Formats: sequence, C-alpha cells, structure tokens
Amino acid sequence: MHVIKARLPAPVADIYRAVEALSAAYPGRKFTPDGHLVGSIGEVVAAEALGLTLYPSSYPGHDAVDADGRDVQIKMTGGKFVSLYATCDRLVVLKVVSPEEAEIVYDGPGGPVWDAAGAMQKNGQRPISLAKLRAICAGVLVR
Repeated sequence: MHVIKARLPAPVADIYRAVEALSAAYPGRKFTPDGHLVGSIGEVVAAEALGLTLYPSSYPGHDAVDADGRDVQIKMTGGKFVSLYATCDRLVVLKVVSPEEAEIVYDGPGGPVWDAAGAMQKNGQRPISLAKLRAICAGVLVR
C-alpha cells in the first residue's frame, strides 16, 4: 500500500514539536492537541494537500467540497481511531505522524467506512480504527 504524506504548515509543526518537548520533559503526561484544534488543522491540511474548498466553520455535516462537487468530511487524529456522526459522500482521514507530516490514511467514499464503524456511542458517534480504514483501502476488510 502506498502511503501518502501531507506537509503540515510551519505553525502547526511548531505545536507538535512543543508537544514532543513537553512529553519528553514530563514522562507519563499527555499533551496531545485535541478537539477543535486538531479538527481545524486536519481541514486545512487536507484542503491544501487535496485541492479541496473549505466550507465555513461549523457547516452542517461536511467540511469541504471537492473539484467534482462532492461534499467531504475530514477527520484528523494523533491516535488510533476517529469517530463519525454520519456517513458522507467522501471521507478523508489523516493521522499526524511527525511534527512536520500527516499521513492520509483514508480518502474515499464514506459509505463503506460508516458500514464498518463500531456501535453508536452515547455521544452519538461511531468509532472506527485506522487499522480498519487501511483494510478498507486495501480491499481486505473481513467482517
């Protein structure tokens, strides 16, 4: 499987370098950026790497539109899972792999991912592992 990498903007790389420095200085403590910060970073990185046009913040259901007019949902994580509220036309999932780069783990239709996601959680989201996303990409997902 070919791994696609996307360069993180310099100010974002600075954030992740600071996280690495804090983690080294205080072992056992977590300093991972999360929530809206990671979501917004993922959106701008995906838009730059894949030529997407971002919708305004908090646009219902999707984050961007592609050149073919398809709505795009974008997720980014530093961990092993992402969570979805609903299916989408096109899903892009990124994982931060270094202070300078993110890996595009998944870029494809949302339907197969939604179908393979876990049970609905109390927060209304369904989780899916990055390993399962890679299996979907490779066409080897077994249920």
